Amino acid sequence: MRTVSGPTDHVVVVGAGLAGLSAAMRLSGAGRRVTVLERESSPGGRAGRLDIDVADGTFRFDTGPTVLTMPDLIADAFDCVGEDMDDWLTLEPVAPLYRSFYPDGSVLDVHSDVDQMADEIDRVIGPDEAAGYRRYVDFVSKLYRYEMNDFIDRNIDSPFDLLTPDLARLAGIGGFRKLAPKVREYMKDPRTERVFSFQAMYAGLSPYDALAIYAVIAYMDSVAGVFFPKGGMHAVPQAMAAAAEKHGVEFRYDTEVTSVEVVGDRAVAVHTAGGERIAADVVVLNPDLPVAYRDLLGHEPWSVRRLTYSPSCFLLLAGSSARYSKTAHHNIHFGRSWRGVFDELIDEKRLMSDPSILVTNPSRSDPALAPEGKEIYYVLFPTPNLDAPIDWRVEGPRYRDEVVRTLEQRGYIGFGDAIEVEDVTTPLDWQERGMERGAPFASAHSFLQTGPFRPGNLWGENVVFTGSGTQPGVGVPMVLISGRLAAERVTGKDPSYRSRASRR
Repeated sequence: MRTVSGPTDHVVVVGAGLAGLSAAMRLSGAGRRVTVLERESSPGGRAGRLDIDVADGTFRFDTGPTVLTMPDLIADAFDCVGEDMDDWLTLEPVAPLYRSFYPDGSVLDVHSDVDQMADEIDRVIGPDEAAGYRRYVDFVSKLYRYEMNDFIDRNIDSPFDLLTPDLARLAGIGGFRKLAPKVREYMKDPRTERVFSFQAMYAGLSPYDALAIYAVIAYMDSVAGVFFPKGGMHAVPQAMAAAAEKHGVEFRYDTEVTSVEVVGDRAVAVHTAGGERIAADVVVLNPDLPVAYRDLLGHEPWSVRRLTYSPSCFLLLAGSSARYSKTAHHNIHFGRSWRGVFDELIDEKRLMSDPSILVTNPSRSDPALAPEGKEIYYVLFPTPNLDAPIDWRVEGPRYRDEVVRTLEQRGYIGFGDAIEVEDVTTPLDWQERGMERGAPFASAHSFLQTGPFRPGNLWGENVVFTGSGTQPGVGVPMVLISGRLAAERVTGKDPSYRSRASRR
């Protein structure tokens, strides 16, 4: 494994997102002096927070991810500084993980307990489908075991690094076939196919184009479980930053880095918008990878310019007086169309005519996130990224109204009239927040943008990248691992390290 060259005593981490925090905690635990520079006034990056005050209290919204899986990876970071995650963060399991609504009126609750899920599938669909589900769990559990150590939780410098016995095992169980057909080998009903393959969207692909290895995402939530932190998702970066600060990491908020000073192939300092020059032995960059290259290094290699990006999303945050008894914490409302809407979204780059949508109701799990008697809703509609010819300055208000109409058609009666406060994020807004092509899920995980073909995390002598744009990829678990992999580029691999997540 390649590591940075030269001294590594002082590491400057640009960005206090989850990946940057993960790297900072590990570097501090390894004895480095760490300075974290963050342009916002609090940690979190994409896992941000929006508070809106009203007369009777405050609506507290997460502005980024709402689905937390694999909390063992958070615990790993706390372990590195000698802390117990449970002393800093309260996590509660979400049950059901998801509530899935289908256009035929059927409802399927998704549970992590295999017996409970099999019983639910038997009740809604039938015993043969339940038996197929049990075989599917065996398949994705093997995927996880084969992928985690050799392909996910590991720095990869070359395709030859993949030549391990687990590669053959993955091929042997069909990991390199397409995802949706692989799911159908076990479960034949379109309802189960959808709920166990929609996770391909996190990888930026249609379930019909994604490789079956990405069923590991389904393992991470539908088998390993989904959790919710008390105080919302933003509580995670807050806790990580607090623990890191306790152990010597210096945080400087409201500090925007404008460039990395490079001499030859070596970074020697970063420059801030306030005119300050901060010397560094190593620079770790957490901004979106193409933005970090272009805006901070002034250099965009071909491997980055060639990238294609995941679809984007339209996000409506709503503080509401309405509560719907049918909802769970996470709710997926599938449209009648399935394969066709992915063609619209990804190939034709137009808005879905019959969207499948995610509605999260976090105040159901933590009422303190809203004023007494009120609710918050996180409504996500997939959309094309900014490669599509859509002017969101014009389209945004119209599409907001369409989102509300669709919600009301899907059973959220009176949703629009019950909204007391709201905030809208369009693909253009995502781009203005530093996400290339307005794609919060970064570059798509096509075959040539996966593993060793994804842009690497080491540049020059001492610049390291972390976050969803580099290895291993997108999603909260992956960016937490990305932080650890970035730290290893500085410290070298710890032969005694074994993730809690690998002990399953």
